[in-house]
Order: sequence, then C-alpha cells, then structure tokens
Amino acid sequence: MLAINAAKSVNGLLGVISAACFIVVGFSAKNYLSIGEQLAYVVTLDIPVLLSANWNVNMVSKIRKFTGKTWIVAIVATLVVYAISGYLIGALTDDPRPWVDAISFAICLTAGVICFLRYNNQYFWWIASGLAQMVLWFISFRQGSATLAMFINSSVYLMNDVLAFTVSPWYNKHERARLMAEEQAASDVASADASDNQAFGLNH
Repeated sequence: MLAINAAKSVNGLLGVISAACFIVVGFSAKNYLSIGEQLAYVVTLDIPVLLSANWNVNMVSKIRKFTGKTWIVAIVATLVVYAISGYLIGALTDDPRPWVDAISFAICLTAGVICFLRYNNQYFWWIASGLAQMVLWFISFRQGSATLAMFINSSVYLMNDVLAFTVSPWYNKHERARLMAEEQAASDVASADASDNQAFGLNH
C-alpha cells in the first residue's frame, strides 16, 4: 500500500506476495470472499503493474478525479457487487459471515478498479475497505475463526490510507507537482538522448 501511495511500480511484486499470504489466512477462516478480494487486487493492481512497461511512466500526471457521473457509477457498482456476492457466497458455501465478507469484498473490488483507472477517489473506498476488513476480522476473531493479527493488519492499512490524504501524490498537490517536474525532466533527458542517438546514426 505504501507503494501505491507513492505511485510506484514495485507495488506489483509486493502485492502478489501479500495476496498469497492473505489467501491462505482467508481460506483458513472461511472468509471466502476475502480470497476473491486478494485475487481482485492481483488482477486489477498487481498484474497490470508487472506486465505493463509503461505503468510507472509519467504516472503522477495520469492521476484524475471523479465527475458526478463516475461517483454514481462507482457507488452503484459497489452496491450491486455487494448484493450479488453476499447472496451467492451465502447460498453456495459455508461462509459463516457472508454479508460482512461481502461488503468488504465489494468495496475492495471497486477500489481496485478505481485505482487501475487512476482515479484518486479510490482512497474513499480504501478507507471504507479498511473499516470493513477490521469489522470482518474482529467478528472472525470473536467467533474463533482467526486471531487478532488480521484485525491489526487491517488497522495498519487503514492508517496508510488516511496518510494518503496528506502526503501521497494522489492527493497532495505540492508532492504531485514535485513528482510531475521530475517526470518531465526525465522525459526531456530521454528525448534528448534519443535525438543524439538518431543524429549519431545519421552521421555514420
């Protein structure tokens, strides 16, 4: 999550490792949608980062904000995923907390898609996700399905998401401007090098 906050591509590799660990824990606790949650992260956040050579190219300059329409689409999508996933996981598995599991899954899935599309509004969903996961894992702990470790882990993620509103280039205008200047300087250097190489080739 720190890598996402900083808009860094290393998030891809670390995310896959993290997802593998959480999938094992989620299966053990019978929070089956938490497994889907991690798979959604891998598909929407980690694999694109690992496969796209352009993910970290001028990343900060690609950050954008919701319009009124995209707010409505995102909220409706979250509610639809919640209703469908909650019903299906309750009907098809022995998940003891289907609707709590489902709200966490719905919020996380939507947040992953919003992040993939480079909207900074993702952090409203990440904060809601952190709260939902804390509730899920606390209930799991009270019912004897998990330890408090996952609750504490979720609280760390929540603190990181709150931090994004102050220091992350996704929201901090000064930090975004600084990184955009760095990106532009790097782009100018790359263009100059390309022009020099082209001129060298023409002269030989």
